[in-house]
Amino acid sequence: MRHLILRLCLAGAAAFGLAACDDKPAFDFEIVAGSENKILEPMVQEFCADQGVNCHISYLGSLDIGLSLRQGQEATVDAVWPAFSIWIDLFDSARRVTHAKSISQNPVVLGIRKSKAEALGWTGKPVSTADILAAVDARDLRFLMTSATQSNSGASAYLAMLAAARGKPVLEAEDLDDPATLDQVTRLLRGVERSSGSSGWLGELYVESAKNGIVYDAMWNYEAVLKEVNDTLRGRGEEPLWAVYPTDGVAIADSPLGFLERGRGREVEAFFIALQDYLLSAETQARIAVTGRRIALGRADQAPAEPDWNFDPSRLVTAAQMPEAPVIYKALTLYQEALRRPSLTALCLDFSGSMEGEGESALRHAVSFLFSPERASEVLVQWSSKDRIFVMPFSGQVTDIWIGTGGTDDQAKLLDEVMRQPVGGGTDMYACAQMAFTQMAPLIAADDYLPAIVIMTDGQSSGDPVQFLASRSDAEKRIPIFGITFGNADRQQLEVLAGATGARVFDGTKDLTGAFRSARGYN
Repeated sequence: MRHLILRLCLAGAAAFGLAACDDKPAFDFEIVAGSENKILEPMVQEFCADQGVNCHISYLGSLDIGLSLRQGQEATVDAVWPAFSIWIDLFDSARRVTHAKSISQNPVVLGIRKSKAEALGWTGKPVSTADILAAVDARDLRFLMTSATQSNSGASAYLAMLAAARGKPVLEAEDLDDPATLDQVTRLLRGVERSSGSSGWLGELYVESAKNGIVYDAMWNYEAVLKEVNDTLRGRGEEPLWAVYPTDGVAIADSPLGFLERGRGREVEAFFIALQDYLLSAETQARIAVTGRRIALGRADQAPAEPDWNFDPSRLVTAAQMPEAPVIYKALTLYQEALRRPSLTALCLDFSGSMEGEGESALRHAVSFLFSPERASEVLVQWSSKDRIFVMPFSGQVTDIWIGTGGTDDQAKLLDEVMRQPVGGGTDMYACAQMAFTQMAPLIAADDYLPAIVIMTDGQSSGDPVQFLASRSDAEKRIPIFGITFGNADRQQLEVLAGATGARVFDGTKDLTGAFRSARGYN
């Protein structure tokens, strides 16, 4: 690889005036990428280290990457690497991203537990979206899927569902007004058992849940992420996921790496081009292929097939064509406001004495964002009228319970209650979580909602986590408990709850509103 990097560096030096490789540039280079690219970071860092450049890669959801490209937004990174070019097309109206090239290709497919696929008769025949719908309607299939408005794998699966339901190669705006199409996709989305804002995290959830004895039926995700999951499962002697490629089309993400000019000079741009050339070189493309990502013809051989789970990156699949950007945005809004499976959310909000002052101000501001439809819709986390919400302020005990839907009037009432809630007392988040179970139980039994508990706290809680976790019913064990930290919160206490329930903890110490917004992407 050293010989390849040297060749690329010399080429960059000649073309762009970079210092030669023995006189390396020394600067920071910022990349924002989708979580599915994390497995490729070591390759990037090898090149950066050899060039003497400090590369920093942060991972965000597809929507966040797109939002950072909106006109008027100040550029804070040098390169963007989303899962799919649609996120650049949707938001980069000023066309600030240049030199964008696809690094690999990644179909979004359905991975279903192999024994379940065999029981459904799907291991020996092609499977259509209609077959998947029939299994969901019969309550024979549930799946994990990222939020279509926050993550590309969810958006890709959803857009492919819409195209299959409409029976057209390319969706147009008027197709999203067709009642039969919307009904079919709504029924498909009833199969969602867990959601998230990250494709990589969703794969980790499947693996960790299986280790803890909670086995899910299936997961929509990238073909390559399914390979990562199956490599882990098979290493533990566990059942793999069988790859299902719907015959009426799958979305294929193109993983574009693009440069974002922010006035740092030609040296930085030249480094980006050299990095991109390195990633697209035959040697590196062969390494990328090993991860299960598809490689453009002629660059390198694809990864070998693994028939035991129907994986074959050389296999041709029917590609779902992506519609125009305005149609995509309309479809995403429709998903968030009408088609997705409704959420059932309990918000446990710390109003203990330690929150007085800056804490309570930040909390009220964050809740104001959550319950202001216009603001929430800007980042596609708005509630729908079908959602059910419990807001539960707590200190040493739960001090009140306010119940509402995601309707505009109910949101205003919930916000008004939060704004008038006083602070004071100790902290017991376990009491709030237990009360949340009690309040949610009747609705959970109906199986119409995606449930989640979100606990925001700024301190160390009293109460017994072992007793709390041990007292849960089987149904309660499948309800994720997300944590949001603020101030001097004991993150470890929240991590214990999140780890036991297949959830995660969000850091709200610097941006409490952003943390609440991120948590919404998982429900």
